[in-house]
Amino acid sequence: MAENNDQPIESFRRDLGLEAVQSAPVQNHGPASIGNQLKGFWVTFITMFKKVNTVQYPEEREGTAPRFHGRHQLNRHADGLEKCIGCELCAWACPADAIYVEGAENTEENRMSPGERYGKVYQINYLRCIFCGLCIEACPTRALTMTNEFELADNSRASLIYEKQDLLAPLRQGMLMPPHPMYPDMDDSNYYKGDVLGAHPSQEQP
Repeated sequence: MAENNDQPIESFRRDLGLEAVQSAPVQNHGPASIGNQLKGFWVTFITMFKKVNTVQYPEEREGTAPRFHGRHQLNRHADGLEKCIGCELCAWACPADAIYVEGAENTEENRMSPGERYGKVYQINYLRCIFCGLCIEACPTRALTMTNEFELADNSRASLIYEKQDLLAPLRQGMLMPPHPMYPDMDDSNYYKGDVLGAHPSQEQP
């Protein structure tokens, strides 16, 4: 249909099949009355005296929910060996491609975890992470969990890419810093069952 600026509006509506559509002209009644304006101001005014929902952060801090998804943590067994086995399942499960894992073989001279492999390189890019928790569900050894820490802001983008040393849980009482041998007469299945409750004196390095 050729465009014709002289064609009346009614013809356009008929050609487009809009003649059955009811419409009403927009009416501008001007500014609201003083009374209606004062009602709006009154709502704003009484809000000034209501209890606020915020706190004076960072001087005041409220606790997070019990199942809050915060910064990740790589956990250890009771003797200090790492739980991560470098399987990369967390990286495969991540929908944001925020996790990078590079596994390596354990040796008797350099044993970082029970079993055959450990996570040599472990990175989480918090510029991409959406804190969905799918990586936690994918981990077969419960090596990766999420803490309640939420203060992750920083001044540079590079500092928001956390390395393995940033994610590893601290050593607790009875733990020894790996590498060191496994608990005597125990294998990796005993570790995953929770049979190892602490470090054995024979694990200490000379």
